Amino acid sequence: MPKNGKLSGNGFRRNVHQSFGLSPEDFRTLRALKTPVQIQKFLDALPYQYANTAWSPQRALRERKGHCLEGALLAAAALRVNGRPALLMDLEAVHDDDHVLAVYYEGSLWGSIAKSNFAGLRFRAPVYRTLRELALSYFEHYYNLRGERTLRSYSRPVNLARLDSRGWMTSDEDVWCVPELLIAARHYPLFPHKVARTLPRLDRRSFEAGMHGWTKH
Repeated sequence: MPKNGKLSGNGFRRNVHQSFGLSPEDFRTLRALKTPVQIQKFLDALPYQYANTAWSPQRALRERKGHCLEGALLAAAALRVNGRPALLMDLEAVHDDDHVLAVYYEGSLWGSIAKSNFAGLRFRAPVYRTLRELALSYFEHYYNLRGERTLRSYSRPVNLARLDSRGWMTSDEDVWCVPELLIAARHYPLFPHKVARTLPRLDRRSFEAGMHGWTKH
C-alpha cells in the first residue's frame, strides 16, 4: 500500500451526467448532495435501523432509513454521481461490530462519511495524510457497551465500481457482495497485539459523551 494512502487505477471518471441506473428522483436526490458535509447531514437525518440487511442506495432512499453499511453505500453513491470515486473502507473490531466508512480525498488528504448511532463514529474532515491516520482518528470513539476499546484494523479502500455488474447502487435485493468484498480486502493492524492486551477501558465521562444519540434496540 502506498505510504500516502493514494490509490492508483481506481477507474475514476468525472462523468456527473451518468445516472448509473438510478431512478430520476433518486439521481436528483443524490446529485443535490454536492459536498461531503451535505452528504453527512443527509445521513444524520435518516433514522438508524437495526436489521440484518444490506440495502442498495436506491432501496435505502425508498425506505428512508439505514444502518452503518447502508449509510456508507448511500454516501458512496452520492460521491459517485457528483464525480468522485465510490470508495469504502472497513474498520475491523473485536468484541464489537465492524464499521464501514465512505472515504474521499481533497488534494492529498483523506476524509470520511459514515452513519452511526455513536456520536464519534461519523464524519471526518479531509485533514488526514494517510488512511492509517484516518482510521486512528476513530480509535478513542470506538468502544463497546463494556467500555472496551475495540478497534483493531482497517482495510484498504475498495472501489465499488468493481461491483457495478452486481447492481450495488440499484438492486432491490440485499447487496451482500459489498460486505463480502470488504471482508476480503487486505486489512492493516493499527498496533501490535501486545498493545491491545493492555488497553485500559474508557473512562465514564468519555463513555457517556460518545453515547449521545445512541438508542437501545
